[in-house]
Amino acid sequence: MPQRPYRNDAALLRHLYSLVRGQVIGGSDPEYDLARAVYFSGIDRRPTAIVRVADAVDVAAVVAAARDYGVPLAVRGGGHSPGGFGLVDDGVVIDLAGMRSITIDPRDRSAWAEGGATTGEYTAAAGEFGLATGFGDAGTVGIGGITLSGGVGFLHRAYGMTIDNLLAAEVVTASGERLYTDAESHPDLFWALRGGGGNFGVVTRFRFRLHEVAQVTAATLIVPATPERIVAFLTAAQEASDGLSGVIGVATAPPMPMIPAEYHGRPIIMAHLVHCGPQNVAERELEWFRQIASPIVGQVERIPYPKVFEEEGPHPVRIAVRPTYLDQIDHGIAEAILDQLHRSTAPMRAAQFRVLGGAMARVPRNATAFAHRDRGIIGIAAAMYENPDEGPEHQGWVDGMADILQQGEAGAYTAFLTSAEDRFIREAFPGATGERLSAVKGRYDAMNLFGSNVNVVPRPVGAPAA
Repeated sequence: MPQRPYRNDAALLRHLYSLVRGQVIGGSDPEYDLARAVYFSGIDRRPTAIVRVADAVDVAAVVAAARDYGVPLAVRGGGHSPGGFGLVDDGVVIDLAGMRSITIDPRDRSAWAEGGATTGEYTAAAGEFGLATGFGDAGTVGIGGITLSGGVGFLHRAYGMTIDNLLAAEVVTASGERLYTDAESHPDLFWALRGGGGNFGVVTRFRFRLHEVAQVTAATLIVPATPERIVAFLTAAQEASDGLSGVIGVATAPPMPMIPAEYHGRPIIMAHLVHCGPQNVAERELEWFRQIASPIVGQVERIPYPKVFEEEGPHPVRIAVRPTYLDQIDHGIAEAILDQLHRSTAPMRAAQFRVLGGAMARVPRNATAFAHRDRGIIGIAAAMYENPDEGPEHQGWVDGMADILQQGEAGAYTAFLTSAEDRFIREAFPGATGERLSAVKGRYDAMNLFGSNVNVVPRPVGAPAA
């Protein structure tokens, strides 16, 4: 975006102090290092100011300040972005953590939630009424990031992605305008928000549809990994009814207390599965997985849905990760996955799978900005490590694993991208989807103020598509 002469940090900070009701944190404040910490603790960016906004009026004021001073702007929700897109060097961060209000309307089966709420907080609030909206699979993730990227988790096969349950949003645009958008009001913006990421403004409030989900049957299953078992687990997940969703990982066993020591460092399949259908159906379909191999860990329980989001693991330091899409796992791919696992020196490395289909696949591809509904599986290659000097090595390994997983047209799920390289943007938003997003970006953010994300280049209003 065009850069205005930068006056100085002190002037910008004084300006922000005079504008907002929320808290302004600069580099000399005692809270600064804590305020700029995110989920992946190896991300080390130093904003000029972090503003914990109090409301949408604050958001509009900070957007205007960043625009007028010509400094970079980032928006932080839950801070889980593996690319660190919620932070920016030498600019301003809008931190939504103070905006967490959630209002449940059980009669209307809908909810309003502010942009700083987490998926765990929202799920607990809705769960008091036996209701739920599907988000991801971790409770500390911000609802903003998971919603704007699409939203694949434990309910997407039964009730659609998060974006399929987004009814409306309130947005502060690059001009500072506060807009209400839904299918009838600013429908182009509403389309773009559903899968197009944080390119179009700051969403201060979301309105979601709720579904009746009081109890679910949840399973944690761990078995020694072989090619045959990998194929069998993914096939069973694809053949199950729409009530089953979850995460199936192939990894080297970490030294977790729940895993016997003799399996540590050996390849395992670790499945976290949630079934929201009738208990008898859930138990029958989860038994398919238990019959594949005698489990090292075989926990199956009937629990309230919010309990799925209660556990929180340690914050990893650094991650090399790359998402892709495939349609099925065969024996050759499964063998290659296990071979690739042995080639990595990362303390934690894995290939992770989320089976798609069901309700999310019944939504037309062009109905939202998520363009990959017709694919069978999201595949994630990931390696976690501590030494920053090892980054290129581990990223090279991840790229090799992703190449093994990829089938058909290359694609990317923005929630797991660490890079905003052009090729990944094209994979996330291919063809007509990318062209349409570029036009919407040009209409609402022609200066590309919202550029700290998987960034769509704005196309000037009236300009022809590429």
